[in-house]
Amino acid sequence: MKDIYQVIKNVRLSEKATMLQESNNEITLEVDRSANKVEIKQAVKELLGKTAVSVRTANYDGKERRKRRADAGRTSSWKKAIVRLKEGETLDLI
Repeated sequence: MKDIYQVIKNVRLSEKATMLQESNNEITLEVDRSANKVEIKQAVKELLGKTAVSVRTANYDGKERRKRRADAGRTSSWKKAIVRLKEGETLDLI
């Protein structure tokens, strides 16, 4: 198992993530590409001090982008985790 400090990379804040947090008590995280659901659940428990009920993951491929020239580059690929917190627990992100 990897170090828990490498599992969670960032919190994703968007309109959809805010709606999920308000309606379903779920937080959206950007996680390491090789992290599995068990590691994500343990990282949330140890780093954020919250109990995760369920974890859903999705892998996103990087997109091709151009910057002022004809040659294209790529944005990096990433993995998203949507974590449902235990009833009564909340996480203030703002």
